[in-house]
Amino acid sequence: MFSIGQMALFSMISHLVFIFITWRVMQTINFDPLIRKGRAMEAKILLLFIAIAVGTSISNFFLSFLQWSSDLVFLF
Repeated sequence: MFSIGQMALFSMISHLVFIFITWRVMQTINFDPLIRKGRAMEAKILLLFIAIAVGTSISNFFLSFLQWSSDLVFLF
């Protein structure tokens, strides 16, 4: 099983990877009709915050599922 330090590093990398994947996916969506003129920077910051929230949620699910699957050995 992972030590505390290894799990912390794995969690940080997992969060960053899923945030990056979410950001890349969000770049394919056309948000231009929703953005006011002259507010492009604020829209990019909002999209970054949304990517962080969604990516972190997906990463937490992935890490929880990994933990649960490793805890199944205690069932029997």
